[in-house]
Amino acid sequence: MVNQNLPEKSHKIAIIGLGYVGLPLAIEFGKIYPTLGFDIDKLRISDLLAKIDRTRQIEPYEFDQSPFLKFTNQLDTLRESNIYIVTVPTPIDRYKKPDLSFLLEASAMIGSLLNKGDIVIYESTVYPGCTEEDCVPVLEKFSGMILNKDFYCGYSPERINPGDKINTLRTIQKVISGSDIESTNIIEALYKSIIDAGIYRASSIRVAEASKIIENAQRDVNISFVNELSLIFDRMNIDTFEVLEAAGTKWNFLKFKPGLVGGHCIGVDPYYLVHKAESLGYYTQVILSGRRINDNMGIFVAGKVVKMLIKTGKRVEQSNALILGFAFKENCPDIRNSRVIDIYQELVQFGLDVDIFDPWVDPKEAELDYQVKLLNNLSGKSYDAIILAVAHTEFKDLDYKDLKKTQDSIIFDTKALLDRSLVDARL
Repeated sequence: MVNQNLPEKSHKIAIIGLGYVGLPLAIEFGKIYPTLGFDIDKLRISDLLAKIDRTRQIEPYEFDQSPFLKFTNQLDTLRESNIYIVTVPTPIDRYKKPDLSFLLEASAMIGSLLNKGDIVIYESTVYPGCTEEDCVPVLEKFSGMILNKDFYCGYSPERINPGDKINTLRTIQKVISGSDIESTNIIEALYKSIIDAGIYRASSIRVAEASKIIENAQRDVNISFVNELSLIFDRMNIDTFEVLEAAGTKWNFLKFKPGLVGGHCIGVDPYYLVHKAESLGYYTQVILSGRRINDNMGIFVAGKVVKMLIKTGKRVEQSNALILGFAFKENCPDIRNSRVIDIYQELVQFGLDVDIFDPWVDPKEAELDYQVKLLNNLSGKSYDAIILAVAHTEFKDLDYKDLKKTQDSIIFDTKALLDRSLVDARL
């Protein structure tokens, strides 16, 4: 049985997966406990050993603040760990169904390493029931042990917001849960040692899983509402952002804005909830409706740009366009599930010559994942249409008059970042 009086210093932590979620965790735990950050990506480990974080979450000096942290891609080095924290991706496949392959592979790997009394904590976003119904059986199979008899389990949903330097791991309240009372107590004490904002004990692992999935589903539905408003107001020739500013003067109006909805959370997590609901015979209405609206916003933007080009008398096939931004959100290099690709592909299908510029994104990664080539700079370039797709701070100071090929070149600001006098259209 787990000893709830286990001294803190005897924790030996292994973080499985060193992306946007795992690395900040490893940095914080490495300040207090012997911590191993594990990733199968050899280049990622090589970068981290050199104090380089491609996600730009962690600055070089922060690595020096974690004296007990080591990085590895060697499985055997994890055998002395007694707490495993899983932070691997949980994407969707091309049919928009949950892809648990990374999660189950990590579970099998950990199962082969487990010793009696060990605790496995999952942070990856999943549907309610996944930890106990999908992951635990794999742990039991590969370890030959039994949950709550030989080893223990927990779930603590990640709440990392990429690119946000204010709401960080330490300043966001942490939801935790365990497979029994003793393990829950240890998990609570463990996270309490690195979280300043406090701990919330969920009554069960399923409740903790569900709390995470609805956080992002709620945002998705709210954004889909204002995106639908944008589609309606476009037909009325009304500026949606001006409407939202006026409505926002009421104290209880929720200030969501229209835009592209991508990333590893909001654009993905609702499908996990939909999948679980359908497995129980319930077919969601509101959630899937919101997803359809949000998934089609890039196509709407491209179509609007083409109509505006035609209205100015330009030949679409002879026109060129610049898309500013390729990351899924501002001031962040993350391109997972970026919906900017929808604008690009639609414009290309209309016959435009399209460039993309994003100073935050690694061009090699964009080409590998999306088969698009990003510009290294904008020197000497001019365009018939400019679409500001991501609100990177750098885009505020560009010389848009210089980027316009002619006086009637179009600027479409999807994020309301620029002065209204500069742009021809907004979402």
